[in-house]
Amino acid sequence: MTDTPGDDRTLRGDATPLPDSHHVDVASAKDQFNELQRVLSIRSQQGPAEDIEQSSDSSNGFDDLEKGQKRGEGFDLRAYLSSSNEANRQAGLAHKHVGVTWEDLQVEGVGGAGHKIYIRTFGQDVLSFWFTPFRFAYAALQAAVPALRPQPPLTTILHPSSGLLKPGEMCLVLGCPGSGCTTFLKTIANERKDYARVSGDVRYAGIDAHEMAKYYKGEVVYNEEDDRHIATLTVAQTVNFALSLKTPGPKGRLPGMSRKEFDAAVRDTLLRMLNITHTANTYVGDEFVRGVSGGERKRVSIAEMMATRAHVLCFDNSTRGLDASTALDFIKALRVMTDVLGQTTFATLYQAGEGIYELFDKVLVLDHGRQVYFGPPSEARAYFEGLGYKSLPRQSTPDYLTGCTDPNERQFAPGRSEADVPSTPEALEQAYLQSRFAAAMHDDLEKYKKKMEVDKSDQEHFRQAVIADKKRGVSKKSPYTLGFTGQVRALAIRQFQMRLQDRFQLITSYSLSFILALVIGAAYYNLQLTSQGAFTRGSVIFAGLLTCTLDTFGEMPVQMLGRPILKKQTNYALYRPAAVAIANTLSDIPFSAVRIFIYNLIIYFMSNLSRSAGGFFTYHIFIYMAFLAMQGFFRTLGIMCSNFDTAYRLATFFIPNMIQYAGYMIPVFQMKRWLFWIYYINPVAYAWVGCMENEFMRIAFSCDGSSIVPRNPPGVNKYPDGLGPNQVCTLYGSMPGQDIVSGRNYVDLGFGLNVSDLWRRNFLVLIGFFFLFQLTQVLLIEYFPKYDGGSSVTIYAPEDAETKKLNAELQERKAARKGKASESEKLEKLEEAGETEGTVTKFYGKPFTWEQVNYHVPVAGGTKRLLHDVYGYVKPGTMTALMGASGAGKTTCLDVLAQRKNIGVVSGTLLLDGKPLGLDFARNTAYAEQMDVHEGSATVREAMRFSAYLRQPAHISREEKDKYVEDMIEVLELQDLADALIFSLGVEARKRLTIGVELASRPSLLFLDEPTSGLDGQSAWNLVRFLRKLADNGQAILCTIHQPSAMLIQTFDKLLLLERGGETVYFGDIGPDCYILRDYFARHGADCPPNVNPAEFMLDAIGAGLTPRIGDRDWKDHWLDSAEYRDVLSEIEKIKQGTASDNNEQPKKLTLYATPFWNQLRWVVTRNNIKLWRSPDYVFSRLFVHAFISLFVSLSFLQLGHGARDLQYRVFGIFWATILPAIVMGQLEPMWILNRRIFIREASSRIYSPYVFAIGQLIGETPYSVLCAIVYWVLMVYPMGFGDGAAGVGGTFFQLLVIIFTELFGVSLGQFIGAISPSMQIAPLFNPFIILVLSTFCGVTLPYPTMATYWRWLYQLSPYTRIMGAMLSTELHGLSITCKANEFIQFSPPSGQTCGNWANEFVAGFGGYIDNPNDTTACRYCQYSVGDQFFLPLNIRYENRWRDVWIVFAFAVFNFFATIVASRFLRYAKR
Repeated sequence: MTDTPGDDRTLRGDATPLPDSHHVDVASAKDQFNELQRVLSIRSQQGPAEDIEQSSDSSNGFDDLEKGQKRGEGFDLRAYLSSSNEANRQAGLAHKHVGVTWEDLQVEGVGGAGHKIYIRTFGQDVLSFWFTPFRFAYAALQAAVPALRPQPPLTTILHPSSGLLKPGEMCLVLGCPGSGCTTFLKTIANERKDYARVSGDVRYAGIDAHEMAKYYKGEVVYNEEDDRHIATLTVAQTVNFALSLKTPGPKGRLPGMSRKEFDAAVRDTLLRMLNITHTANTYVGDEFVRGVSGGERKRVSIAEMMATRAHVLCFDNSTRGLDASTALDFIKALRVMTDVLGQTTFATLYQAGEGIYELFDKVLVLDHGRQVYFGPPSEARAYFEGLGYKSLPRQSTPDYLTGCTDPNERQFAPGRSEADVPSTPEALEQAYLQSRFAAAMHDDLEKYKKKMEVDKSDQEHFRQAVIADKKRGVSKKSPYTLGFTGQVRALAIRQFQMRLQDRFQLITSYSLSFILALVIGAAYYNLQLTSQGAFTRGSVIFAGLLTCTLDTFGEMPVQMLGRPILKKQTNYALYRPAAVAIANTLSDIPFSAVRIFIYNLIIYFMSNLSRSAGGFFTYHIFIYMAFLAMQGFFRTLGIMCSNFDTAYRLATFFIPNMIQYAGYMIPVFQMKRWLFWIYYINPVAYAWVGCMENEFMRIAFSCDGSSIVPRNPPGVNKYPDGLGPNQVCTLYGSMPGQDIVSGRNYVDLGFGLNVSDLWRRNFLVLIGFFFLFQLTQVLLIEYFPKYDGGSSVTIYAPEDAETKKLNAELQERKAARKGKASESEKLEKLEEAGETEGTVTKFYGKPFTWEQVNYHVPVAGGTKRLLHDVYGYVKPGTMTALMGASGAGKTTCLDVLAQRKNIGVVSGTLLLDGKPLGLDFARNTAYAEQMDVHEGSATVREAMRFSAYLRQPAHISREEKDKYVEDMIEVLELQDLADALIFSLGVEARKRLTIGVELASRPSLLFLDEPTSGLDGQSAWNLVRFLRKLADNGQAILCTIHQPSAMLIQTFDKLLLLERGGETVYFGDIGPDCYILRDYFARHGADCPPNVNPAEFMLDAIGAGLTPRIGDRDWKDHWLDSAEYRDVLSEIEKIKQGTASDNNEQPKKLTLYATPFWNQLRWVVTRNNIKLWRSPDYVFSRLFVHAFISLFVSLSFLQLGHGARDLQYRVFGIFWATILPAIVMGQLEPMWILNRRIFIREASSRIYSPYVFAIGQLIGETPYSVLCAIVYWVLMVYPMGFGDGAAGVGGTFFQLLVIIFTELFGVSLGQFIGAISPSMQIAPLFNPFIILVLSTFCGVTLPYPTMATYWRWLYQLSPYTRIMGAMLSTELHGLSITCKANEFIQFSPPSGQTCGNWANEFVAGFGGYIDNPNDTTACRYCQYSVGDQFFLPLNIRYENRWRDVWIVFAFAVFNFFATIVASRFLRYAKR
């Protein structure tokens, strides 16, 4: 398999093969296949025995397959290759051979030449909000008059391109970043939604693109560069899921083979072929969930794609993150599969070695979207040399070809120049179109098209094979292999596995639900059937229902997190998007049903609701149906909105109305006429009404205590103790002279509820809501999908005077340098940066040594060693490469040496300049990590300046730092992106920025983790050459590297080579042409052939890939016995002695951070302010929500009068202010956690302290919090008509102070919860509990006098108590109350007495007034005469209001300090 397959091995299609002949040269494919089997079975000797079966005799693998036997022993690709072998033909199974032709394919995207898209800011959003009605009107006008529609400027990404690839052929697509390689692959794979216009004709075996997308979507697939997976599924589960949806039906499998056998065979085959069998039971993981390594995750993506059994495959840089050996093995396996199965394969590969390049049949070279070569790989180099480009024999062909299209890198042959060599994209395209290769391609294309028109056998066989694959009952027109119910089943199983494996989330949600139920149950413990238990029964039902239904708010962000995976898998045609919506609901029911049953059980029986089986189960069904309906509602919002902030805005449009119009706060018959309809479209209302009717139809109350009027005040015995003939019961539904009140009458008169509606209306409507929201989810996700990260548009920050000048200078220097010999010129700026660079390097340039480094990590059942006795050193002015197979511990070793590990045990001696590592080690060294984590809303220049300001010593002036940053921007070739926002940068630009941010600190020692991963060969070469320049200027560099070319590896001075288990294989010089390294391996029996890349060869030699190691002795033992090993030890001793002798310099004061505290705070706050200003969705959403809630509450309570019920509404209006912290917390916690990710990365370099981080976050939020508070206050105080009491207008301004402090309390509490939460999923789980406890025990829903004594400490502890106390006393103090006619309580005095005579002691004791004191019948008693009579019994005092408001402020300050402490000690960053 190591040799390159000749042309005769692949399909050429000169004549259509007869049905009984093979499409491939079986003999050669068989040889290759058997070699692959032999090679792959080696892994079974290295992996765990239980995971991998030993490979038995594989020589008969192919023959057995032809006999149609079932999957058997060892490693075989039989099941996977079943569609083109003889056995399938004998079984009557059609093959799928799909040749691809494209003619004049042109792709255009939005954005013209020079057209820049600028970031929207908070100020712009506020302004545009006021123009919304005009925008809507204009949009409607545009819809009606097409001529008015704006035509967005378009730019051509891919210029007209033509070609063909026959079945069994592989095409390598090459080009510099931005040349259109990804666009070409996506268009070939029929993924066209990201582009404005796609023209030209693409056909698959003669089938046009439209028909292919409609009926055969899953047969043409695209494997994107980024690996997107569900982190909490294992590798085996991920592959099993894809297989379960793509297993062919009985007609598409070999006779006698079951689905399970087929799936197991294919899964095992894929895992072994990609050498990831040992990871089968490991989580896939991501940046935050520990799982497989980056290279292994890339292979999981490949396995998932191959499981689709598609026949046109497009791989976008699928070897990213794989070491050279594994990458070659993967492409070899791809070659065999393409040959044997007759697949059609397109691939873009960065840094492809010569061995990989030779495996392809065609190569397509793109330059700025223009096709500049398409033809045989073997003739490509000669073609470009023939055009006049310099021959560079040591450069790999792919790097050479892309280099010819790069103006900065291309070199012309001696005596040639731009004048006589086609060097612009247009000129290169013209040269190609006039070449024999273009003529041959057009000739082949015409012949193939004619053949496809005349001979449709391939097309017919393809259609038959696709139909045969379908499971019984699946429509022939459906692009899916499995029917809708089968898809739902597979998805439900996957979702169930995810939920089950996310133990932390499961335990947290169950625990919180249990605690919430206990809190509510205990707050309303054992309610009695007295008049006091009547209103509180409604309260407990409302509290239980709301807590349960609003808990589903957390569904919104979850819907958005899974979008990239949904997009990828629906493009693979694994399932319809609609199946996800239904599967989510079904898989969730087992978990939520148990959780809510326990929750309801606790609340129901603790609070002593009607204790009967019928009562409880009816209550449970209503609460659970409301939960499911609201879950569907929030999921619908999540699916409908493009981002969380928009969804959040929309949700807060509904939530206050659902609470306000549930029928509890305002009975339906008292709602404003223009708003009462909200009640009838509110699912929460039907659930609450159902629960109320269920409860009150079963009970009756005794009328006693405070419900009797008149009654005895303390020290008076004038009135009967029970209900006498001249007293009345104030409960709704009471009958004169009767002290028992029927529950039915109570809800009828008090709330307008009819108990006979329980099942016939309320339950049916709830079920209707449940199905309605299921339907909305299905329709929205199916027909209006919202996918993130569609188009890769770069977004810029507007230029100001300073940046405009700087950019002009950068462009001038770039233009002046253009066309000159690039190499020396480009990096001159580094030297120009003045002697400072050199002096800084000399000043800090110190050798770094490590001896006997071991690293152990805790694992289940003990510890595991990842590094074993690693020795080495880095000297100033040298570059050391750290290499090894995927999973050998390269990144681990770098983390340990850079002091970035915070779990596990590190032992060994690490010395900088012969001394143990000091406080300033982390900030004096730079570590460019593999994951490019940056503040996304900053520009490239801002990010580098931030690093320079805080990491370079304080004595260096700001001007000097700014100049250094400009030089770095130029050196890294980021001139055109200096004002681009980081979140919109591509992979390569972001990688360069990561290095730039680290270099901005002028480090003495530079660590880099795979800096070339994800870059094309040319960019990788530029980057490494740039690092070389740094090293020549005195920088000490240690970096891990993947897939280095032969030229790249020579750039390094030394190599540290590791094998699995963290064992050292080699540490020493590399030498020109790697002769020292090759000599070392040759001495131990591994001779490197002259035409093979030494970097790839040595990995193969030590058994890093699939090939067996050379020799029968472990290479680590060779190393320990070698003279080189002894030289390393003696060199380390020399370095230590050398540094010990010149330790006479003055010891300088060591500080943890480079700059003082106030300087750190200044720049962190500045960055935060810019971030928030550029995050209009986040800030404006909060402002909008505050305005909306305040406005809608005010509309319900518009211009309140002085009646008794108006008094109650004033209280409710004020109580809404306590929802502000909940609003702020829900939005702020995810933001805090995202910011903490960036802080963790920056804190490891000691850029600024955790105290600065926490303080900076609060300062950034404060101005917006004050603005939100003012808007809320304006829309609350004036529409409701506040300020009529004794406090007057001044009192309303006091309310503003309370609301500002409430807002700050919410911000500080949200940040504290963010600081103690490990993830975005966990943080929101705390919110319902905290808000419920604070609001339940603040003395409003549960009045202080009725509160159980053991809860009163919570009343004192709740800041809401102080908020309500300060606001209520200010508003109601001195407010005169005049009851309206229907608010009086009427009773008759004993005969002969006036109303005043009979009730005067009662009125004197309890307050209120008699409206007609001189009458002798129908006395009219009003409960309050002044607002103070309402709040005094509730333990609220007007004179305490200033005390209360400062207590609220003290709570905010306490939260703030707690957040600082939590930021210092809780990072949740395990590495």
